[in-house]
Amino acid sequence: MDPNVDNKADVVKRSKEEKKVLRKQIKASHTLLKHEGISTTSQPTKSLVVANGGLGNSVSREELSAVLKEMGEVETLVMPSHKPYAFVSYRSEESARKAHVHLNGRKLQCGDNSVTLYLIFVDSVTCEEETSVPLPEGLVLVEDFVSLEEEALLLAAVDWSHANDDVTAQKALKHRRVKHYGFEFRYDNNNVDKDKPLPAGLPEECQPILQRCVKLGHMDVTPDQLTVNQYESGQGIPPHVDTHSAFEDTIMSLSLGAKTVMEFRHPDGRVVPVLLPGRSLLVMKGESRYLWTHGITPRKFDMVPTCNPQSPTDATSDSGIHSNLTLSKRGTRTSFTFRRIRHEPCRCAFPSACDSQGASSVPSTSPPSPPSLPGCHADAARLEEEYVHRVYNTIASHFSSTRHSPWPRVCHFLSSLPPGSVLADVGCGNGKYLGVNPEVTAVGCDRSSALIQICAERGFQAFVSDALSVPLRTASCDACISIAVIHHFSTQERRLAAVRELLRLLKPGGRALIYVWAFEQEYKQQKSKYLKDCNKEHPGNRSPNDSMSEDSQTPDGNKSEHADGHLEDDSETHTATHKPADNTSDVSKVTDGKLSVHTNRTAFNTQDLLVPWHLKKGGGKKEGESGEGVKKDKRKDKSHPSGHNSNSDSSPGFDINKSKPSPSGDTTQVSSCSVKSEPEPESVPPPVFHRYYHVFQQGELEQLCVQVAGVKVQSSYHDQGNWCVILEKD
Repeated sequence: MDPNVDNKADVVKRSKEEKKVLRKQIKASHTLLKHEGISTTSQPTKSLVVANGGLGNSVSREELSAVLKEMGEVETLVMPSHKPYAFVSYRSEESARKAHVHLNGRKLQCGDNSVTLYLIFVDSVTCEEETSVPLPEGLVLVEDFVSLEEEALLLAAVDWSHANDDVTAQKALKHRRVKHYGFEFRYDNNNVDKDKPLPAGLPEECQPILQRCVKLGHMDVTPDQLTVNQYESGQGIPPHVDTHSAFEDTIMSLSLGAKTVMEFRHPDGRVVPVLLPGRSLLVMKGESRYLWTHGITPRKFDMVPTCNPQSPTDATSDSGIHSNLTLSKRGTRTSFTFRRIRHEPCRCAFPSACDSQGASSVPSTSPPSPPSLPGCHADAARLEEEYVHRVYNTIASHFSSTRHSPWPRVCHFLSSLPPGSVLADVGCGNGKYLGVNPEVTAVGCDRSSALIQICAERGFQAFVSDALSVPLRTASCDACISIAVIHHFSTQERRLAAVRELLRLLKPGGRALIYVWAFEQEYKQQKSKYLKDCNKEHPGNRSPNDSMSEDSQTPDGNKSEHADGHLEDDSETHTATHKPADNTSDVSKVTDGKLSVHTNRTAFNTQDLLVPWHLKKGGGKKEGESGEGVKKDKRKDKSHPSGHNSNSDSSPGFDINKSKPSPSGDTTQVSSCSVKSEPEPESVPPPVFHRYYHVFQQGELEQLCVQVAGVKVQSSYHDQGNWCVILEKD
């Protein structure tokens, strides 16, 4: 064959590949501009954005840096947290040109994950400054507290060879192994039996460590209870507060083996991630022990600071930018958590979280003292933490099993969105609306980490967030939905702030759909499904503790599980010129400022109330277990034939090749799985939890929304016991 023909074929082949890379570059450039607000340039500079080369795509700093350095001297490498891209600045423009030519379309193998890099020039490299977040009050981290020799002795002292050991109350849990020494933590009542110590005390190997702790003032007295947990890569523990009545103030946790990141969460929504190196001691006292929850997100990689922050490629500066991060693959970690058994009621300064002072580690069947309507922001945050956030985390599995069919009118709104639209579902629950319209880029958030875990298992892009502060860019969404969320905020100011946050996310011309539970369950002489199902029950069975709302079409759920597949349509649409009826004064107020427990399937007689949820056995988790002694239950999602998350090892963030978010992966901020309690005796009735609601009167939702500047109410309507509005941002 004529060699010239071969050469021409090679030229044509290379040309096709170059055209393909060019198309990908252009697509990446448009995606970065649309989703991240990053502007690129066609003119060569010393700086480039590396699409698909970010921490969010499971690309570590070390792996990316090694490839970039092949092209020349790297001046800075910025890898924003959880993003699927990075920025690189070379010492010379020539090196940047070389990288642009040779690295475009380059496949990079990162463990089991393969990504294709696309580089585009940018005028300069910038990175948002990270605000320094202090540790929770009373929290102390001591690195290198034990030596390598002591670590080896402690690990050898724990014998895992027996699956179940009554001497140390060893349990083989689904997602970790646990041993108890001194006293066993009971999962059926979230406490310890203080009159039944275990035959084996704390291991002798622990004594020198504990004496050092007392000598250094980390603890006043020697602990008498130890919980040992062993975590493999990808395992974690849900957020929880150690039961107040079970243990004294100070709790110490010694991390052995691999390092991990533990997240502390305040009831007001603040989150503080704390890196726990191997052989470090974490001491929790006061507020950090009694009020903040602590937990470990189940994932295989953590984002951690680089070991050598002075490296030029770490892009450090005095401003403390959060660019000197890399991925750390988790290994086997063993934690020794030491506590002192409490023999008197707890009298801490945090009664809202204290079971000795009325609060419960698991929301109780009947509130010991009905809560009052909040009088300030702090009271509101505490009320919502106990009667909204903790309840939904507890009932997540059962709740999700009753939330399966999207509502028709919500689906109609979602289906009307143009292809390529960006949708935010704020308060997404189990994600049942995230997959309704496959032509849009949908992302969800919810305050419940257990519900977000269900979203992740179903392959949806979702993250834990408070609806009052969603970590998405202003004007980044074409549409937002808030289905059965705003009625859980306990003050007018917080409900208004939730609407304002939705509008902040919208682009000009963007639309938002809001659903809230209606005070008027009978509208235009038609009863809602919620009231109609009352007739199916024997009147004598109806009580404030009945589990009704989970099987009815309440605003945060579906129609009855036993009802027909289509909703009865009693909805009426009002035009944007509809004037709200000012009749809020007709509703009886909360008696003496105390919230009452609503009798399910009955008409409302007040706007602020507690609604019962009767948990089915095995249908949820119990929070507040001591230390890290919590038993988890990873749910199998029926949406996957295999029964598990088919995307568990995929990369988070959006894939430039697909121009839309890819399923959540190991490094996303998805919180922990739900918890399954130990089997309870058959005589023990399933627990009943109480959720706070503010049910809206006719016109109240519109009145609330028009207080936000730059918003127009397109339409409002009543849909099966819910008030609904569609808003447009000017």
